Amino acid sequence: MMTQTMRKILTREFVLGVFSQFAFISVFYILIPTLPVYLLRSGSREVEIGVLIGVFFVSALALRPFVGRALLRIPEKDFMIAGAVLFVLSSLAYLVAPPFWPFFFLRIVQGIGLALFHTASFTLIANISPEAHLGQSLGYFFLAPNVSLALLPSLGMFLINRFSFTILFLTCLGLSLCALLITLQSKRRPVAPVEDSAPKKGTLLNRKAIPPSVVSLLNFIIWGALTAFFPLYALNHGVTNSGLFFTVVAIMFFLGRAFGGKILDLYNRNRVIPLLLTLSVVSMVILAFSKNLTMFVLVGAIWGIGNALLTPAILAYILDRTGSSKGPAIGMYMLLSDLGLGLGPLMMGIVIRFSSYPTMFLSLALIGVINLFYFHFFVKRR
Repeated sequence: MMTQTMRKILTREFVLGVFSQFAFISVFYILIPTLPVYLLRSGSREVEIGVLIGVFFVSALALRPFVGRALLRIPEKDFMIAGAVLFVLSSLAYLVAPPFWPFFFLRIVQGIGLALFHTASFTLIANISPEAHLGQSLGYFFLAPNVSLALLPSLGMFLINRFSFTILFLTCLGLSLCALLITLQSKRRPVAPVEDSAPKKGTLLNRKAIPPSVVSLLNFIIWGALTAFFPLYALNHGVTNSGLFFTVVAIMFFLGRAFGGKILDLYNRNRVIPLLLTLSVVSMVILAFSKNLTMFVLVGAIWGIGNALLTPAILAYILDRTGSSKGPAIGMYMLLSDLGLGLGPLMMGIVIRFSSYPTMFLSLALIGVINLFYFHFFVKRR
């Protein structure tokens, strides 16, 4: 029975989608701990770093709903190719663009590439996955960024500590080219014809997807702030390779999604999601009082356990509500997720400027508590 299920999920197009996603998202993950260090050494202040990290996600979110609606008519492969090409060009530009304004516009272009490729790749997987095993299929697909998160942050720190930022950006270029080449090997999936040629009401902003997507927004505010400022916080406490934290997170992601993905299809998501949100709150409270690598690893493990299933659980929850209109639903989900990733660095950069890192982490814990209550009273009850 298990073998038959795996055969239904692990088709050729699914496998190519996983590998292209791995190469593409690796460019993002290798820059998580290294880009803040690069900007700091280039003379940027915390608020400027927050802006330059956050604008990447803000530019991505602006295109998400439009890409989602266009995917009702245009094959996913076309958008994936366009996104990979923009990542190739932006990786080249990293070699010459200095902060602030040239780098600012470069981040906008790369954010557009993320919106194109990421939205299309997830829509592709949602469309080719068996309905009865959607949660399990999404869990497997999320393994691609998990493995990338486990390897690339530490590799990035190794490259800048041992070699230079030039080598780092050339590595980004190589990964972007790999994503492009793998995508070119996939088939162009035919798109089912739309009955009415005019845009349908609600296809741009899928209303049913908004309430659970807000849960993702609040959760990604926490993750966005962590990616921007944890590397600097770790440096303040003598931890030179903050990539180890993200490696632990990724290992938990991998274990949770590889062996726990079936949980999302067996148990009521209304019961699973609150438990996972609680772990996010606990991890931020502990991080506020952590000052050494051992505690950082503990926080990474708790955060990773909670979010291993939270992201695919929320996405599956949304797809359960929205039926066949997967493109717009995924576009809405990713729009609000990107908004959270963009707001996190922007908001917490201001908090750090007027307070401290522990206060920032406690603020993130408070956002997690708000998210927990929001899900219970405004999503679950509806």
